[in-house]
Amino acid sequence: MAGETRPQNPAGRTAAAGVPGQYNGPGSCSSTSCHGSLTPVNGSRILQNEFSTWVAKDKHSKAYRVLTEDLGVQMARILHLDKGAENSPKCLACHALYVADEKKRAKTFGQSEQEGVSCESCHGPAAGWLGEHTARDWPHDRSVAAGMYDTRDLIKRAEKCLSCHVGSQEKFVDHEMIAAGHPDLLFELDTFSTVMPRHWKEPREKTPGVPERKDPLYGVRDLAVGQAVQLQSALRRLADRARDKGKLWPEYSELQCSACHHSLTNPENSWRQKRGYPGGRPGDPPWNAARYAVFRILVREADPQAEERLTTDLKRLSELMSRVNSDRDAVVAAAGNCAGLAENLAPRMVTWSYDRPRTLRLLQQISADADFIAAQGEGAAAQATMALQSLFTAYNNTSDTKPGNAQELREAIRGLFPLVENPSAYDERQFAVQMRKVNSLLR
Repeated sequence: MAGETRPQNPAGRTAAAGVPGQYNGPGSCSSTSCHGSLTPVNGSRILQNEFSTWVAKDKHSKAYRVLTEDLGVQMARILHLDKGAENSPKCLACHALYVADEKKRAKTFGQSEQEGVSCESCHGPAAGWLGEHTARDWPHDRSVAAGMYDTRDLIKRAEKCLSCHVGSQEKFVDHEMIAAGHPDLLFELDTFSTVMPRHWKEPREKTPGVPERKDPLYGVRDLAVGQAVQLQSALRRLADRARDKGKLWPEYSELQCSACHHSLTNPENSWRQKRGYPGGRPGDPPWNAARYAVFRILVREADPQAEERLTTDLKRLSELMSRVNSDRDAVVAAAGNCAGLAENLAPRMVTWSYDRPRTLRLLQQISADADFIAAQGEGAAAQATMALQSLFTAYNNTSDTKPGNAQELREAIRGLFPLVENPSAYDERQFAVQMRKVNSLLR
């Protein structure tokens, strides 16, 4: 994919290519003239050091290795995975480029599972387009038609990430796996893309008379689209779990972990009991609304009427889920309806207008919603923390004139992170206080 700089294969296909729909394994992308350069290549339409970045800096390349480390071994023992987590399809589905069907493995595939979550895990089976996509006149849409996954489409990119980071019928983390030691699933597209780190070129901001630079507001679009797709994916997964009458119900991983897993104390010292249990029966664990708590504010800014509809429908779903013996069929219907609303909103988040004043309003509105977000549990608090960090970074980088209290504001947002690091120690009151501090600095 070197474009202008890579010598062309006279046959129009590299030696590693094979039958369309087959997976070659990550080695086919590692040449220094393809994606294995140690540094970005000047004059190329792509960076050409994507493979090197993935190997050296991206945790996805280490995803298989963790299955063989102490926690992976312990989880395999608890879950009775006799051949180990590193040989379990249940684990390999998200921790590796796992291709169970041997007919879909090209001759070069080898032991690609051990490479972790590699190139074709996200970009699709390369055999149909590997050679051709290096040609100067080969368009992107032809690669997509030949099997490449279209990660340029922001919605599709988020869906690909969330296929593991939220899960599906085939790939999932349930309460049994969490009890065995697997972390609960948490995701925010812009934050996770930054931490990866990004190995693709970001859109450029082009202003007449001003040197071209990265668009600092692109991360806000990442955040908004990711939140829409995340809610949709989570609700589809919830509907699938409720629909499967052969499995245990309720699936506790759909509920607020910290509602049950927290340090018990005397009633007079319990902030939970002082607050009470509004909207539910004491003792019933509430539904985990983490994937909605921030998104509702984004939707409210874009379309107040849509936010009102979504809030009304999700309130009904929350009431159903916050009952020990919830009606599965009613949950399926409610979750499916809400997922449809989120799906319709995702394209609007792609085309929504993003600017500095709107970014500031989102910062203000999220931090002002401290009491509601904090009350939704540690997951919602973590979503808000990541969102505030992403939004502040974008806001601070959109102008050469920085806010006068930028350092103080940055430190206040950083102060939220320790409050969500330990779910069992999450304190709603402390988090709300810190959120209000952030909000006071944005006025």
